Amino acid sequence: MDVRGTVAEGFEPVRDAFVRNFEARGERGAAVAVYRDGVKVVDLWGGTRDVHGTEPWAVDTAQVVRSATKGVAAAVPLLLHQRGQLDLDAPVGTYWPEFKAAGKERALVRHLLSHRAGVPALDRPLTPAEAADGTTGARAVAAQAPAWEPGTDHGYHAQTYGWLLAELVRRVTGRTIGRWTAEEIARPLGLDFWIGAPDDEAHRIGRIGRIEEPPTASGGGLKLRPKRSVAEAYSDPDSLTRRAFGAIDPVPDENDPGYRSAELPASGGVSTARALARFYAATIGPVDGNRLFAPATLTLARTEESTGPDRVLVVGTRFGLGYLLHGPACPLLGPGSFGHPGRGGSLAFADPESGVALGYVTNGMRKGVTADPRAQALVRAVRSAT
Repeated sequence: MDVRGTVAEGFEPVRDAFVRNFEARGERGAAVAVYRDGVKVVDLWGGTRDVHGTEPWAVDTAQVVRSATKGVAAAVPLLLHQRGQLDLDAPVGTYWPEFKAAGKERALVRHLLSHRAGVPALDRPLTPAEAADGTTGARAVAAQAPAWEPGTDHGYHAQTYGWLLAELVRRVTGRTIGRWTAEEIARPLGLDFWIGAPDDEAHRIGRIGRIEEPPTASGGGLKLRPKRSVAEAYSDPDSLTRRAFGAIDPVPDENDPGYRSAELPASGGVSTARALARFYAATIGPVDGNRLFAPATLTLARTEESTGPDRVLVVGTRFGLGYLLHGPACPLLGPGSFGHPGRGGSLAFADPESGVALGYVTNGMRKGVTADPRAQALVRAVRSAT
């Protein structure tokens, strides 16, 4: 495997794990980047830019990162709070009166961020065109009756999370979340990250797709066996799990340029690995003089808001305000780590205690949601190097 890029002294295990992902875990095309104390120490890429193609992954190749988008999107309301423009303890209806409908009057802004709002699914799924039009999603979640009283329980808002955050940001700032992210986060930090990929960047974006699960252990890979309750939840078309992940129906073509250009902050972001790593590095410390989170905001991001059985994922999850926290469902670098995976592979997070931030992007999508074996191999390698 022709893996390109650079690795600082001491981080060679990350390169070894990255190469091993191609040799033993079925990787097709991917990139990984690591920052430590604001300095890039790993920047690697390899394979093909298209999951079933032959053109090599280039230094500037970007990919759809699915729910890893949520980690960047969640920074927007946190930064608005940091600037005094948004009260996390205010009812959502303070900023978005229509959201008070159908028993959601007591839903707080912090409930949106911590997957406690009670609207992970819609009674009527949206078509891909409706999901991407910038208005239908917001109207649908505002009208939706909650599956539980907001604030009393948690369940992963796989798709609706994006419409919730996007409309809240629009009401508070007058800007779309894609524009706000571009102007206030990506541009100052020099990130190749977009919520709504511009047409003039389309040539850089590879194609993602499903790939087979890794072989059994005898073949040098890992065999994933979900618990029976989890498998049943994903197979039952009436379960909250299936309905949450099926809030857009039929399944959209994520490689369609028109869909990628839509602002879908739950699952439609496009990024490079180094952009994700650089973003998270800036949440925990300065990167070339730029820092995103003040210490109090960093505390909010990684202080546990939701824990225990997740009504959608059907496993125990831990969420801070907008971020998955280290735990069995999503092992990160250590107890203080926070970040977000993308369903099927991608992962990005920061660990303030070690000063490490990681971004991993792949074009080969698998069934897992929170702990892909390829990403976990890289996490273990970073842990061994620090």
